[in-house]
Amino acid sequence: MMIDLHSHRSTRWLLALGLCALLGLAQAQKKPSSTAALAPQEEPSTMILSDTLHFDDVKRESTFAGNVVMTRGFMTMNADTLQLREDAEGFQYGTGTVKAGKRVFIRQARPEVYEVLEGVGVRAEYNGKSETFDLIGQAVVTRYICGQHFDTVSGERVRYSQKTDVYEAFSGPDSANTGGRVRSVAQPRARADAAVAECKAKEAGLPVPPPSPTAAKPAVTPAAGSRRQPAPARP
Repeated sequence: MMIDLHSHRSTRWLLALGLCALLGLAQAQKKPSSTAALAPQEEPSTMILSDTLHFDDVKRESTFAGNVVMTRGFMTMNADTLQLREDAEGFQYGTGTVKAGKRVFIRQARPEVYEVLEGVGVRAEYNGKSETFDLIGQAVVTRYICGQHFDTVSGERVRYSQKTDVYEAFSGPDSANTGGRVRSVAQPRARADAAVAECKAKEAGLPVPPPSPTAAKPAVTPAAGSRRQPAPARP
């Protein structure tokens, strides 16, 4: 790795920028209760691996290139290039890109609820000012519970807003679906609850509960515009 840093202050700023960008790439965390807010939460460690790194202290920009792997806690992002910057107001922005024929990969594990979120796209963007995260081009976001495939939304662009906790998917010529459409697959909440109960029972060494009689087949809904992902769980 080639590192182009100018001072210890630059190193500290780069680390802070990486932390903030990663907060945006991951799912928004639930707001702490009044009691929990009294005790500050310890930030998980962050690591960015790459073949090269260039940091411009004047422009407040850093570029990681070559097999980039960014890890923060239970979140991981893989890309060929990762660009991070901070504006004059202190807002952070991040862009992950890949070579032709590849897609950026993001994985967010939430072991406390037995859930994993995985997303892919030609490009990943985070806007710290609007608190939105976008997967752009051949975009697909999938939720797994206890290793089982649950909700999926796909299109040309899939956006997640931290402020509103809303998923949006947009159609376009570079959609992951035929005809440039948006496609969503949603499982009933009863099935998700049953999957979590099964994992809890296995961990406790108890008999696995029988399948819920109310479980239904997933609903597939194509759309030309955008829609909210059914009942996404917050990290």
